[in-house]
Amino acid sequence: MTKVIGLTGGIGSGKSTVASFFAAKGIPVYIADEEAKNLMTKPNVIQEVQSLFDEIVVDENGQLHRSKIASIVFNNPNLLAALNAIIHPKVQEHFQQWLTQNQTAAFVIKEVAILFETGGNKTCDKVILVTAPLETRIERVMKRDQISRNAVLDRIKNQMPDEEKIMLSDFVIHNVDRQTTQKQLNKLLKKLNNL
Repeated sequence: MTKVIGLTGGIGSGKSTVASFFAAKGIPVYIADEEAKNLMTKPNVIQEVQSLFDEIVVDENGQLHRSKIASIVFNNPNLLAALNAIIHPKVQEHFQQWLTQNQTAAFVIKEVAILFETGGNKTCDKVILVTAPLETRIERVMKRDQISRNAVLDRIKNQMPDEEKIMLSDFVIHNVDRQTTQKQLNKLLKKLNNL
């Protein structure tokens, strides 16, 4: 039976770096956020999402205006929960199909930004948490998304604190610099291969 290893971490912690490490080793990696983005281009999902909002969140090309949606839901927990209730079950369904296609693997990596927040950790055999110092995370996201420090802090504020996530995780990768992260990942890979 293929083991599902959850991979999570706050915004800017370096989940993608860790996911690429596993992918480079030939381990199947599922990026839940990528699938969520794909889903949000489907006409029925666009319609469902638009119905949640009072204002128009569809752009001139008939696609969802994701940054506009993000700015609205980040300050509205109820709306965020309603949006997640549309997207998450669909992503989970897609993941199950993907898992069937990868059932020969000893384990797969399922990268989900809000794994604990959605209770997704309960469907994983083990969970890896990626952490990084707050300032490092802020700088990374400001550079990557071209947004202000306050915008990054708003996003961080909407995620469960690392202290809580650490207690719920089986493995923690402290992503400070490439070399140390690489060492931690090599050790972790050995442990995962022995599960």
